[in-house]
Order: sequence, then structure tokens, then C-alpha cells
Amino acid sequence: MKQLIAFALLFGALGASAQVSRKEMLKIADESLAFSVKQYKHMMDSLPEGRLPKTTNAKTGGLETSGTSWWCSGFYPGTLWYLYEFSKDEKIKAEAIRSMKLVEKEKNNKGTHDLGFMMYCSWGPQYNWYKDEAAKEVLLTSARSLSTRFNPTVGCIKSWDHGTWKFPVIIDNMMNLELLTWATRISGDTSFKHIALTHANTTIANHFRPDNSSFHVIDYNPETGAVNAKKTAQGFNDASAWARGQAWGLYGYTMMYRETKVKAYLDQAVKIAEFILNHPNMPADLVPYWDYNAPEIPNAVRDASAAAVTASALLELSTFVPKNASAKYKNSAVKMLVSLSSPAYRAKEGENNNFILMHSTGHKMANSEVDKPLSYADYYFVEALVRYKQMEGKK
Repeated sequence: MKQLIAFALLFGALGASAQVSRKEMLKIADESLAFSVKQYKHMMDSLPEGRLPKTTNAKTGGLETSGTSWWCSGFYPGTLWYLYEFSKDEKIKAEAIRSMKLVEKEKNNKGTHDLGFMMYCSWGPQYNWYKDEAAKEVLLTSARSLSTRFNPTVGCIKSWDHGTWKFPVIIDNMMNLELLTWATRISGDTSFKHIALTHANTTIANHFRPDNSSFHVIDYNPETGAVNAKKTAQGFNDASAWARGQAWGLYGYTMMYRETKVKAYLDQAVKIAEFILNHPNMPADLVPYWDYNAPEIPNAVRDASAAAVTASALLELSTFVPKNASAKYKNSAVKMLVSLSSPAYRAKEGENNNFILMHSTGHKMANSEVDKPLSYADYYFVEALVRYKQMEGKK
């Protein structure tokens, strides 16, 4: 934490206008990715058989793992695929395939909305990069399973089957729509894309406030489609802007514009980006507090996962907007990645239970995974670094 504070002060002293050159950022990206390869080689050697990395256990300080039904199960193989794309290290590829196959059985899981995270992140590269027919069938089965959770009266995919909610839909669910748009593109079955479009449109209509921040949970009446309540589960309160929720929305609508070219999705992504980047509680190093309205600011814990998701989304968004906005979004993403690559947020080799990033926050209000490493923080950090290198490689 002392490193974090020191880096934040240094970044603040440099000023918000401080920029990193293309050459410097490429060097940072290469160094962070090379480190990540080494760190995940340590991770693969420490994993129990049949388990996947989740976080650091709050009581023991040791590695906490999950089974394949946990919503984060696809992020470890997905991170490995990105690291293989960078390194071409065959050991990394072999572990990506091994861990990906662990997750395969979840293709039939109709009890979760997170099949996009679980299956597209893990199996997507195997088809998209190698056109593997077995991977294609796994993903199409996954898309069919996810589609069973769609209610046409509500116009959304149901998120949870637990609690007192009637038909809860969380902003996170935007991230699972790419599996469906992919399925239509590959199969020609337009029903998948129809679900994705309808869900995205309903979410625009009901999830966002006038300031373009988003609620976490909208609870619908499954019989009429009416909104029962607008709530939070992981944010500070129902009216607050939970940081990772804003990141999910930004990424989700940027992705939906890429997949559909529907301008309303680009407009929504821009509105969310402006809310995030102009928020008075955004720290100087651009790594958000866990909630933009957290009462303990400036002493609130950060959420490196929110920064990683936001950085990856901003990089892609920068390719869809006019020049001035493009530079703003790209430069902001670079600043986030510089921060996350610094000793304030990136672990030392062999430490942090072999996760890459420190200082993420899973569920602050439940005192769960607070100021801990998280598998999805690593995934989106590595994705953003690879995305940056791919963008710059085209020049």
C-alpha cells in the first residue's frame, strides 16, 4: 500500500497531462507481458489438480482456487492464450489447452448468465485463431445454453437464480453478449444476435441514470417486463457508481458496436467513457476506487480490475471515434496501463500467489476479495497490453 500511495503522489506531481510515448509504452507492454509469462508459469506449477486460480485467501494468505462452475473459470485459460499470442511459448499453450478442457463441461450449464466469460474467453481463441471444429461446437452449445435464459417479454437474459429477485439483470451481463454475436456470425442463426441486440437495447433503456452512470441490478417483472426495482449488489448503495460496473458497461457497448455497427451502442460507450474519465473522484493514476461514491474516499481501496477492463475498452473505443476523442481515450488507457505496470499495482515475480496484479476489489460490501488479486484483473490487463501492441503494430 505504501508503494501505491507513493506512485499516486508521483503521478499526481507529473500531472494528468503527462504522456508516455509510443516507444515507451511498447517497451512497458513488452516488459509487463514477459513478466506475466514468467508469473503464470509459476502459477501453473502451483495449481492443485483440476482447479483454477481465483484470488488470495483472506484467512490463510494462500492461493484460493475454484472449480469450473465459478463464473471466473474461463479467465485463466484466456490469459494463457493471450500470453501465448505474445510469447509463442509452447508450455504456455499446452497449459491453455489443458485448463480450457477443464471448463468444457460448462457448455451445458444453463444456470448461469456468465457463459460468455467462462466459455468464450477460454474456448474462443481455439476457434478464432485455429478454426478448430471441436471448439466451434463447444461454443455453439454454450450459446444455445445461454440463450435459454432469455425472456422475450423482459427483453433480457436473466442474471441470477438466487435471492429474492424476480428477474435480476446486472450490468455485467453485457460482457456475455459477444458469445451470441459470434454464434450468429459462425452459424448463420440470427436468433443469437437478436437476443444480444434486444438485451443491449433493454439495458440502455433501463440501466443508466441521467449522468450516464449505471445501476448494478435491474429487477424486472418476468410476466410483464416492467421494472420492479433499480438496485445494487456490489456497489456502495443503490444510487452509487460501482467502479467495475461502469467498466463492464463501457466494454460491453464498445464490443456491441464493433459487432453490430449500431450507432446507439457507440454513443452509449462514449457517454460511459466521459462519465468515468471526468469523474471528480477518479484518482490521478486513473485506477478507480472500488466505487466512485465510496464514503471513505480518498482512503478507499482501489479496484485494479476496473482499471484493466476500462483500459482495454478505451483502447478499442479509440478506434471508433473522431481523432480528438480517439487521442483522449487512447492516452487515458495508456496511463491506466502505466499505473498497473508499476510496482504500485504489479506484483514481484513469485509473489502475490503468482497473480499479476495486486489491489483489486471483488465485493467490498460483503467483505469478499477486498484489496486482493483477481483472475479477471489479470485477464483484462494482459488483453489490454496485447491489444495495444496489435494496434501499434498496424502503423
